[in-house]
Amino acid sequence: MSDKQLSLAFHGAAGTVTGSCMEFVLGSSRILVDCGLFQGSRSLELLNLENFAFDPASVDAVVLTHAHIDHSGLLPRLVAQGFTGAIWCTQPTCDLLEHMLADAGRIQEYDAERRNRRRDRAGEEPFEPLYTAADANRAWHQCQPVPLEEAFEPAPGFQARLWNAGHILGSASVELLAGGARVVCSGDVGPENKAFQPDPEAPHGIDHVICESTYGDRTREKVTIAQRRKLLQSEVQAALVRGGNLIVPVFALERTQELLLDLHHLIASGVFPHAQVFVDSPLANRTTEVFERYAGQLEDTGGQDVFNHPSLHYVSDTAESMRLNSMSGAIILAASGMCEGGRIRHHLIHNLHRRDSTVLFVGYQAQGSLGRVILEGAQRVRISGKEVSVRAQIRSIDSYSAHADQTELLEWIDARCPIAGSLFLDHGEPGALEAMRRELQRRQPRLEVRLPQIGERYSLPPGAPAERLETGRADLGQALGRDWQNSYADFATTLKPRLAHLRDDRQRAEALAKMREVLDAYNGFRERKRDGGE
Repeated sequence: MSDKQLSLAFHGAAGTVTGSCMEFVLGSSRILVDCGLFQGSRSLELLNLENFAFDPASVDAVVLTHAHIDHSGLLPRLVAQGFTGAIWCTQPTCDLLEHMLADAGRIQEYDAERRNRRRDRAGEEPFEPLYTAADANRAWHQCQPVPLEEAFEPAPGFQARLWNAGHILGSASVELLAGGARVVCSGDVGPENKAFQPDPEAPHGIDHVICESTYGDRTREKVTIAQRRKLLQSEVQAALVRGGNLIVPVFALERTQELLLDLHHLIASGVFPHAQVFVDSPLANRTTEVFERYAGQLEDTGGQDVFNHPSLHYVSDTAESMRLNSMSGAIILAASGMCEGGRIRHHLIHNLHRRDSTVLFVGYQAQGSLGRVILEGAQRVRISGKEVSVRAQIRSIDSYSAHADQTELLEWIDARCPIAGSLFLDHGEPGALEAMRRELQRRQPRLEVRLPQIGERYSLPPGAPAERLETGRADLGQALGRDWQNSYADFATTLKPRLAHLRDDRQRAEALAKMREVLDAYNGFRERKRDGGE
């Protein structure tokens, strides 16, 4: 490949929905679009510990689509390992990153400390955090804000512009011009009727497009904000009638603020005059302050201060959070949105077993996440080492999604046409990616649609289809979906109840002995197979 031709490598969010990271190279210039954290199953999260597939010190710049951690969460590690360039983004994204990255750094430090305290690790090498809060602060100071639609040069040979993506506050799609090729990276695309944000925009007549596919396999019923509030009203009323708490796992950024917008409206209009709402997430509280800073630019607020009301309570310290355990009839919004960490796990432990409580999901739940396990009907789950029965009402509303559905993604792609080269579909699970590919090829048979894998590299010639230069990583198949640890957790949490259903202790002992025999036999088979291969 010529040094004058642009190349693209996928280092995340290919065949999965997290870990977004694309590397563009032109001659000696190298930029990244996003550098996100892998989230989901334990096997997937282990990818965060691997070395970058490139030398961080060789990267000239990062162009960031938005502040969500699955797009920005490895920036501190990139900086800690030698990246010194600018992180180009919108001003609201920069403001949000001050809190998002610092919180991520504290979580990494706490997680390492917690693991090192375990008694069963005595004498072992200590865990080191993925990065620290100090690394996060350094990364934030490398942010270089740029207005939407204003051209800038992130690296020699690259021209770039950011376009509103309509996903969250400050989110953008990225337009690149390099090596004669014009490329658009969608970032995460917002849906129609998205609260706070205007509809997405981007240029048309593109050589190559990289489009997210999170909801590429589903079409949601079109719901206005007024209709969405009616749905929320129905769920809240039913939860309050049951008498227990309404627990809502939320993403600290945007989802929390959208819920506050609607809850403020319902409370202020007299629908729930006595409802008490607790936002139990220090990060959500800090990001809400950023939203207040941009209140004049937010749509759908009606000119009101929607984040302040006597019924809205922002919980900061741990003791106050723990006091919520003694309450009934409260509405508790707590992070994280997929239940993989944060205070939501504390509230699930204290409410999942209660038949009068309700858990309401309002966001995407990735494969392998605790939220996905609960939503798919698990009767028992393991949370922070504790087995918890699921007796609470499990409900969901998908009208709060910040992602476009299949129809809206297809409309976004149509608006980029004509596409002279290739269309890459990323940021989706396999079913969603394949559904999008089939529909696109039905609508545009001549359009070259590619489903990249992590590790694949392509040349991006102007006016012609992409050419694959390197194949992807064949070892990641298991990590990108449910892993053995998900299966083990399912088995372990149901084992005791299933044993209890046997007739007597003799049968239970026999069942356990049979399970041991199966494991021993399998281990022996593997050893014989290995020895035979030698």
